[in-house]
Amino acid sequence: MKTNPTLYQWAGDIQTFEILFESFYYQVLKDNLLGGVFKDMSSQHIKHVAHFVAQVFGGPSLYTSEDRGSHAIMIGHHIGKMLNEEQRQRWVQLLLLTADELALKSDPEFRSAFVGYLEWGTRIAVINSQLVNNPMASEEPMPTWGWGETGGPFVQGN
Repeated sequence: MKTNPTLYQWAGDIQTFEILFESFYYQVLKDNLLGGVFKDMSSQHIKHVAHFVAQVFGGPSLYTSEDRGSHAIMIGHHIGKMLNEEQRQRWVQLLLLTADELALKSDPEFRSAFVGYLEWGTRIAVINSQLVNNPMASEEPMPTWGWGETGGPFVQGN
């Protein structure tokens, strides 16, 4: 029985994600709306984001092992940043434009999952950016994203 590839496998490999985010953040730093938000990012930021998204998409656990990150740490990077909807939308727009420029897989199924994750993740980032304390416990698992599964703001059993 053949199993479906992960989003990571379908997209390519770790280099695919590293090139995507290197190219993307190059554009972000030049952007009038986002440049100021990211001008002081660490030298490791781009690699960490690439590793985080690759891991969420079913790739190797580089973010949690090599980068010593966690979901709580990623959430923590957004606390107090006071991001707004216009910045969120521009971030998504620039990433999708970069994906197109680099010819990231563009089949409807992959792009649907990719956009779904970007919408979910960036909306969480904006919510958490309004907080002063990290709401996530350090032992919370990393999110995983597949071909169509979604979480929800609901509690099962209600």
